[in-house]
Amino acid sequence: MSSQDTSTDVQRGVLVLGADGKQQTASGIATQRELATSIINGWQEARRRSKRLFAVDGPNESAVVVVALPTPDETVLVAVQRESRDALFEFVGSVDFAGDILAHFLTNPFEALSVVDRDSNVRYMSPVHEKFFGLRPGGGVGRHVTEVIENSRLHHVVESGKSEVGLLHQMRGVTRVVMRHPIRSMQGEVVGAIGQIMFKGPEQLQALSSELTKLKSEVAYYRRELNDLRNRSYGLDQIIGESAAMQRLKQQIIKVAPLDIPVLLTGESGTGKELAAHAIHKLSPRRDGTMVMVNAAALPSTLVESELFGYEAGSFTGAERKGRKGKIEQAHGGTLFFDEAGDMPSDVQVKLLRVLQDGSFQRVGSNDVRTSNFRLISASNRNFEAMIAEGTFRLDLFYRMGAVTIRLPSLRERLDDIPMLAELALNQFAERHGHRPKRLSVEALEFLKSQRWPGNVRQLMHAVERSAIFCESEVIGPADFGMVDSEPGMFEESPVVAPADGAVAAPAEVRMIEPMRVSNAVEQVEEQLIRQAMTKYHGNKKRVAVELGISRSYLYKRLAQMLVVPGSDT
Repeated sequence: MSSQDTSTDVQRGVLVLGADGKQQTASGIATQRELATSIINGWQEARRRSKRLFAVDGPNESAVVVVALPTPDETVLVAVQRESRDALFEFVGSVDFAGDILAHFLTNPFEALSVVDRDSNVRYMSPVHEKFFGLRPGGGVGRHVTEVIENSRLHHVVESGKSEVGLLHQMRGVTRVVMRHPIRSMQGEVVGAIGQIMFKGPEQLQALSSELTKLKSEVAYYRRELNDLRNRSYGLDQIIGESAAMQRLKQQIIKVAPLDIPVLLTGESGTGKELAAHAIHKLSPRRDGTMVMVNAAALPSTLVESELFGYEAGSFTGAERKGRKGKIEQAHGGTLFFDEAGDMPSDVQVKLLRVLQDGSFQRVGSNDVRTSNFRLISASNRNFEAMIAEGTFRLDLFYRMGAVTIRLPSLRERLDDIPMLAELALNQFAERHGHRPKRLSVEALEFLKSQRWPGNVRQLMHAVERSAIFCESEVIGPADFGMVDSEPGMFEESPVVAPADGAVAAPAEVRMIEPMRVSNAVEQVEEQLIRQAMTKYHGNKKRVAVELGISRSYLYKRLAQMLVVPGSDT
């Protein structure tokens, strides 16, 4: 026995205890009386804690790790003196099913090993590898790895002591992505190497890369969406304007927001009723709840009940398997915003009135009565008094919707806010398209203040964006608001009158029709932008609205005016 072997024997020992707990025999370091006493005392303490692995102090302040192997008749205590922790020893000693775990790593096709020693001879090959190479069990053991594994580099790993991770390995006409690692002893010497398959082929790695790219793209998209939601906080700070009319509006919103009563927002189209609705919700006690938006004018009459009240599973053909919550149920604890309320069909008015009376409703296909506690905010640009007089809108519904009515001022009533709104439009346009923002000249601002703006703020924002598109300089002037392509009919020819004396007729006189109005020009550019965005996003109205910076309710209205059949609403 060599001196090294003797040293190794001294570092190990076995202590056997009888059923009565008394020492029966000892060997190695366990023959030392003080250490044996420490091991027995340590085992008594470990047994009370249901532990099979424990440590005691050894000679020369060293640590001795002990594994207990109890049986009904005796207990075998295996002690190992180490200067540092032995991971394998602790793993086997503390995990009852350690052998099963090791077998899993050795036989699992996704983690199977090929093992070579320091001479690059095969010492072990997982069954799945043996089957792949057509070897009988143990058929490769003892042979040099280059004789067993085609194009193997395990022998180079043994020589260099460096790992190879993620390399392609061609074997029997099949490409695999593999990793190879050197194995070192406690003294740091290379004693062998192992090889494992990471992926079955580069195609699998490519698929993983594609999936990762897709996930990164989705994360980036949702980050943009989240950033957009954060930036569009819809608080009072989003309602731009410092004019007297806007100051009154903001004060009204502040007063009515904390009160849990229905609010009706009226005003011309484009005055910002949706922004006001969001501001009321954000300032209300329901701010942490959801604000659910419903375009009353776009509700299909055949699907009104399922859209508003939801439906149970299997209630009609095409219904989702798990059923679906309606808008009213989704708004529970929050706010229900009914946009274009004045365009609500009569049958929808009846159904909504029933819910507003006591908050109860029934899903389609269910007899169970449900309740939803929500706050109703409605918006419309229609004249309710005229509609009630004509019988097209229910008076009782109007009273329930309009407990408080807030009228939003038209842009004509707040001309002093035009510079702020125009600057906002230019900044948003520049940020959206990655350009440097342009600015308006003093003459351009005076020109904007002189217009009637039947489309109000929305029309102004679109007109300013259009001027930024066609303006060739960094400063936008009044002329930049009238640059549009001529259309058929812009010019007319006067009829040719033949001279009485038979002389050659004079050339036809060309006269220009009245110049196109700014509002018409804006509508044309707006329609063009909507068509381009609908094509770009394949009819996805949500993304089109975000791209153009408009509400989906307004997009619905413009699509109807353009006679465009809407696409996906997702």
